[in-house]
Amino acid sequence: MADSPNCDLKSLSPLQLFERVTEQGEKVRALKAGKAPKDEIEAAVRMLLSLKLLYKTTTGQDYQAGLPPRDLVLINNGTSKEEDEDFVDPWTVQTSNAKGVDYDKLIVRFGSSKIDTDLINRIERATGQKPHRFLRRGIFFSHRDMDQILDAYENKKSFYLYTGRGPSSQAMHVGHLIPFIFTKWLQEVFDVPLVVQLTDDEKYLWKDLTIEKSYEYARENAKDIIACGFDINKTFIFSDLDYLGTSTGFYKNIVKVQKHVTFNQVKGIFGFTDSDCIGKISFPAIQAAPSFSSSFPQIFNGKENIQCLIPCAIDQDPYFRMTRDVAPRIGQPKPALLHSVFFPALQGAQTKMSASDPNSSIFLTDTPKQIKTKINKHAFSGGRDTIEEHRKYGGNCDVDVSFMYLTFFLEDDDRLEQLKQAYTSGELLTGELKKVLIETLQPLIAAHQERRKQVTDEMVKQFMTPRKLAFEF
Repeated sequence: MADSPNCDLKSLSPLQLFERVTEQGEKVRALKAGKAPKDEIEAAVRMLLSLKLLYKTTTGQDYQAGLPPRDLVLINNGTSKEEDEDFVDPWTVQTSNAKGVDYDKLIVRFGSSKIDTDLINRIERATGQKPHRFLRRGIFFSHRDMDQILDAYENKKSFYLYTGRGPSSQAMHVGHLIPFIFTKWLQEVFDVPLVVQLTDDEKYLWKDLTIEKSYEYARENAKDIIACGFDINKTFIFSDLDYLGTSTGFYKNIVKVQKHVTFNQVKGIFGFTDSDCIGKISFPAIQAAPSFSSSFPQIFNGKENIQCLIPCAIDQDPYFRMTRDVAPRIGQPKPALLHSVFFPALQGAQTKMSASDPNSSIFLTDTPKQIKTKINKHAFSGGRDTIEEHRKYGGNCDVDVSFMYLTFFLEDDDRLEQLKQAYTSGELLTGELKKVLIETLQPLIAAHQERRKQVTDEMVKQFMTPRKLAFEF
């Protein structure tokens, strides 16, 4: 139909779609200028509106003439097909590849550095501890300036950790645990302070939530973070809605960042449009500010030269590319980063898990029965269509979600390799692999739920009270 984008258009890249909208707009203007028949003009206008809607659905941005989509990461997975491109920004992760995003090409696109064996070995030497499984297995795969952090640490200079959580729902899922599991390990082996930002302001700006509900979710999510086992004497958790009004150091850094980033730059980095509220446009400075130690004078005794290390998923990197660009201009050290891969949805590695889709995730509130049902019913399989074919040809661990989850949560490297070999050879069936995952996740989540029950409102208040931690600066 003339007024509906066809399937071929839906496979276009954002830039190609932008060009298609532009062409259609020019066609409408030409028809009007040439006084074409009314029904022909109306059909062209309907097509233009449909294309603009498809453009917004695809990019998350309103079409604006002369402003093509920017900072949507486009990575071709080695083929010439448009549908094989990956799209990554702080709000959207899309790939057509069942193996997931091509992270090697993402490193090139973002300009970060690969975490290689030499860096992992150096971390082991510096800490005297076996590298975390997330490092051994490439789950944290990319970095910015981790070598500088190690240089400072080896010269007896301290640093601090900063990570965060956007509280968009009351219940967190297992994917949300990944940065906190790794950050806890980093805190323990390096013995450094940690600040955790709860961006309840961001979720109010982006989601259909009241400000009270966003704040409530922040405090509920704080309980799950505390249940990961963080040391109250070394950890400060804060809500933006709370802390911004009490810390002049935090607000001063926000204003400094805001002064040094133009509206044009923030549109280019994050894809904001003229129709976005001003809260969204100013928010990146709020996520940047905890990267500077002067935002926490109570912890660092007012010192401004303490470097920050940020473990996060790589979709958050645009915030900190901006931060690293601004830091030298406001007299602050650039934050270092450690990037993780995305935790796949049960339905496959094409997307991140979603807190809004209960069947895409294993939630930290799920019962053992729910965990079993979700994995058996929804976990994407790399097995064959029949037992006979599976025995003959084996399964594909690269796309099998149960195996992917085990790489995150099964500690034993030898056991994981045995499962991989058995599944790949066809000796182990899909149902048997899912059973291993169920038996791994059920006790892990039950233990988390038990720890969370012990977290009282008073403990949350203590963790979230600005105070001096157990370090001297």
